[in-house]
Amino acid sequence: CLHQSVSPQAPPNFTRHVSEQSAVTDRLSRRLTRTYQLYSRASGKHVRVLEDRRVDAMAEDGDAHGEARAKLIVETDTFGSRVRIKGEETGFYICMDNRGKLIGKRNGQGRDCVFTEIVLENNYTALQSVEHASWYMAFTRRGRPRKGFRARQHQREVHFMKRLPRGHLVAEQRPFHFISFPFRRTKCIRRLGQH
Repeated sequence: CLHQSVSPQAPPNFTRHVSEQSAVTDRLSRRLTRTYQLYSRASGKHVRVLEDRRVDAMAEDGDAHGEARAKLIVETDTFGSRVRIKGEETGFYICMDNRGKLIGKRNGQGRDCVFTEIVLENNYTALQSVEHASWYMAFTRRGRPRKGFRARQHQREVHFMKRLPRGHLVAEQRPFHFISFPFRRTKCIRRLGQH
């Protein structure tokens, strides 16, 4: 008779799995896209990407041109909370160059155009650069972009709130469509002696 010693196996570490998967760009899965406005706590206005590739936080909510420019398309990049953000009207992605400056780029496939969404204790969201881990997307009170290396997570300039564009909820509400399947009544027969 052989005795095998079975060592207890450690439970899976899901936190580690999520952090490892979040560090790798997922090119196989279908990308989730969302449309929203990014409200800057510092300027009191919305982030926009202009035709000349400038990025600022000066778009008004409800202004015909401002609202259209303030609409952002957010694409997931990984299993976790890494995203790419582009202006719906201009098609430029928000990227951070090596000097910490926010710029718009037509091709947003580089790591300089990927940000990690961090939900803060005050329920605002901070957007941390993936290329430069200690840099954040930030805007001044006048809506001008602030250099990423000068921004810190606790500062108002880094705090954003995701808001749906006006009328977006109404457009998204669609009636449910039920699909009917042919239903056949079946008899359930239980044999004696079986459980």
